[in-house]
Amino acid sequence: MHPSLYHIVLWSIYASAAATFASLLFVSAPYGRYARGGWGLALKPRWAWLAMESPSFLAMLLMASLGHGRGSVYLVFLAMWEFHYAYRSFVYPFLIRDAGKKDFPAALIALAIAYNLANAYVNGYALFDGPRVYSASWLADPRFVAGALMFCAGFATHASADAILRGLRKPGDGAYLIPHGRAFRLLSCPNYSGEILEWCGFALATWSAAGLSFAVFTVANLLPRALSHHRWYRETFPDYPRERRAVLPFLL
Repeated sequence: MHPSLYHIVLWSIYASAAATFASLLFVSAPYGRYARGGWGLALKPRWAWLAMESPSFLAMLLMASLGHGRGSVYLVFLAMWEFHYAYRSFVYPFLIRDAGKKDFPAALIALAIAYNLANAYVNGYALFDGPRVYSASWLADPRFVAGALMFCAGFATHASADAILRGLRKPGDGAYLIPHGRAFRLLSCPNYSGEILEWCGFALATWSAAGLSFAVFTVANLLPRALSHHRWYRETFPDYPRERRAVLPFLL
């Protein structure tokens, strides 16, 4: 795992985050409620999410096994990453109610896999094979403590929002409805807010450029989609709660 390759991939992620944000502000990615024709082969959402997310789970395991980082801090970082991606890869896809949902374009799946492999590589290198050495005392550092709390709160928020969204649909029903309860009282997209908070927390906990690149890309990818969802809800439902914001309570 050569340092020069790490830097090339790292800066490519930052560049792709800027391009992604700029493009998604104007054109919503064509899946879910914004699905449209002309994208060729497509998969059912369940298999699409499994294909997209599992490379992150597997690649980080590989990076950890090949790297020299050992000890409690490294195990905690690995556990944080694998906990999230175990849910996204092997739990969330099998909770989805596929019936009535539009298929996921294979072209987007391929792009997601490419990003997830690059992201797992730079974060795996930074944590397990880079020059940074984490001693056990890092677990008591305020940056780690605050970041870990953010990570946990973010995961709980987006997993809870996922459950509420699933509960809106009866089996075989693909209709969109207004979600209510918990963080939906203030936000249109707490599932996205939670994931943004989660990876900002990971960036703080690891205090690394690689972790920051993940947080930046997460914002670039999810913030425009949350804003699109918020507009869609307001345009679709005349009685949509006016006090809600897209991703940040009372502000945005």
